[in-house]
Amino acid sequence: MNLQWYPGHMARAKREMSEKIRQIDVVIELVDSRIPAASRNPLVDEIVSGKPRLLLLNKTDMADPEATAAWKAHFENNGLTVHLVNSQNGQGTSAIAGSVHRLTAARRKRMEEKGFRPHPDRALILGIPNVGKSTLINRLAGKKIAKIADRPGVTTAQQWIKVGKTMELLDTPGILWPKFEDPKTGMLLAATGAIKEELLDFQEIAFFLIKTMLRRYREPLAARYHLSDLPELTGNHDDQDLMIRLLETIGKNRGCLMSGGRVDFDRTAEIIVRDYRSRKLGHLTLELPH
Repeated sequence: MNLQWYPGHMARAKREMSEKIRQIDVVIELVDSRIPAASRNPLVDEIVSGKPRLLLLNKTDMADPEATAAWKAHFENNGLTVHLVNSQNGQGTSAIAGSVHRLTAARRKRMEEKGFRPHPDRALILGIPNVGKSTLINRLAGKKIAKIADRPGVTTAQQWIKVGKTMELLDTPGILWPKFEDPKTGMLLAATGAIKEELLDFQEIAFFLIKTMLRRYREPLAARYHLSDLPELTGNHDDQDLMIRLLETIGKNRGCLMSGGRVDFDRTAEIIVRDYRSRKLGHLTLELPH
């Protein structure tokens, strides 16, 4: 499955962010805790031009807590300020404004030394589609300002949003990048809902999720789909046949049958993907720090 999704509004958003970066004091980068590396846009470094950065690991309620802790340590060891947040219930979000203020201390000092009164902190908030930016912005602003939907590509234009008296946020559309160099990156983004569904092959995504669970999350997989005997991955071409047989078993156990008693593989695969996205398979992280 060759996944690429870079509609016109994303290209426009990147261009507009590059034009407005001079007005920005700090960048808030929001990533998905389930795929912390794959959900970091490689264009960000190019866009932010060395601005102070706050990294937020969002959707922590959907990820493996041990893996999330490992990712937080990994990013902090690389010099980033990191917070764990859940934009849905507000967990961890109260500390964001304080961290932004600390990251802009040098800017305020320079302004005061020149005799200027510092303006509120101006933060650019960015992230991939469907990572939870709009939910987070509404949480910080204390009211519904940004549009929210459980699909990527809802925000298509920039807007400034006031957060109390100390911070202003520049909301931006979720942007991907023109080409995924590693096909696995596209698969991770597809599995978590960052890519438009019309482009997806649910069977390939389901196979990817099953393989990941066979390696690290075998018990939740067996429990969810009533599997009594899980196979071991071989690491060779036999794994493809193994995936097909396992998908067929899951389809039978879930009643995904067509006429003649044949398993509906497409329907079965979509159930697995949606179970993952809705946390019915548990708290699963799909990639670990190296």
